[in-house]
Amino acid sequence: MNIYVLLWALIFLLVGVASAIEPHDYFTWFLESLPALIGAGILWYFRRSWPLTPMLYVLILLHCVVLLVGAHYTYALVPYFDQFMTFVWDGRNNYDKLGHFFQGFVPAMICREIVVRHGIIDSVGWRRFFIISFCLGFSAFYELIEWWVALLSDEAAESFLGTQGYVWDTQSDMFLALIGSVVALFTLSHWHDRQIQQLNNRSHL
Repeated sequence: MNIYVLLWALIFLLVGVASAIEPHDYFTWFLESLPALIGAGILWYFRRSWPLTPMLYVLILLHCVVLLVGAHYTYALVPYFDQFMTFVWDGRNNYDKLGHFFQGFVPAMICREIVVRHGIIDSVGWRRFFIISFCLGFSAFYELIEWWVALLSDEAAESFLGTQGYVWDTQSDMFLALIGSVVALFTLSHWHDRQIQQLNNRSHL
């Protein structure tokens, strides 16, 4: 088995186990860590039939770490983040804002890899429009899921939503996902194209 696959799995496993040891609340931990667990399962299933670029594997792992850390503490209680981005959102723990930035940044590159490798959209401009729209839609749908789960889980609703009393929390979450997707596309696309080309060259050998 590829050493990088083993290293990815080892890091994910170590962070996942640490996250699951005495979390703030087990039900909230399950809800918050579920996307990371599902994502890791999908990657494992397609690891041979549709391997990804190295960049994307690293980005997905980083996103999983962000999710698992937030799941352990809940997003409102992650240590050292009470002073993060306080010049914009003062008086709250802003770890969830980092999480929602990643919710745009990483899915943008996942979507881009699928679109580029399958040749779905040739125009760069329309491709970017589609990917950014997808990330906004994905972020909005995740906010709907949070709302539905909160309605069904009265006790864990506040921990799961992590609004911390901020009335514009949902809108700012989606805005950060938008920023994340734009930043990803305009900083990583050239590097990403090179890795996709290398992956295509290896598949033709």
